[in-house]
Amino acid sequence: MRVTGRHVTAGLALLAGVPGVAALLVPVPGLDTGAAVVLCIGALLLAAMAATNRDPMGIDVAPPAVGRRYVRDLTATMGAYVLVLFVSLRLLGRIDPPLLRAAVALAPLLPIGLAMGVMVRYLRALDEMQQRIELESLGIATMLVSMLYMTGGLLQVAGLVEVAGVDAMISVFPLIAGVYGIARGLIARRYE
Repeated sequence: MRVTGRHVTAGLALLAGVPGVAALLVPVPGLDTGAAVVLCIGALLLAAMAATNRDPMGIDVAPPAVGRRYVRDLTATMGAYVLVLFVSLRLLGRIDPPLLRAAVALAPLLPIGLAMGVMVRYLRALDEMQQRIELESLGIATMLVSMLYMTGGLLQVAGLVEVAGVDAMISVFPLIAGVYGIARGLIARRYE
């Protein structure tokens, strides 16, 4: 059996979802309820991407060499991000000088910036039709997530919900990425 991007995405959904659901049902030491909810939401977004996309990773729409390079480079940069984020979060509790704390807190932006460069290089290697699909998907994702944040802000002003600023700010990029992946699958079907 050939492993496809759909299989990988569904597997990632399981990897995120199982611990998330388990932590909601049975408290896990070191994993608070908020983290469990984030894992569950991430799993739902990944599962929706696998359900709506024939190729959630987007590598079958590019020349094979470009697709392989994209997966290799994106995996490396996102792996570096996870590692740098882990180290950064561990170090923040032990550092006092404000400038050093800022540098350590912002360190994960370097691998994210590199990952964005990988994505831009990949998009430039696609044909015009696929670039159009990607642009529409990104536009829809940005608008939907912006509407979600505006809704949350207005409900918070009305005193109906309370969303911690750090939770809201740190979830923008993952939400846009997840909604983009779902939108891309739905938009691509229109052009088939």
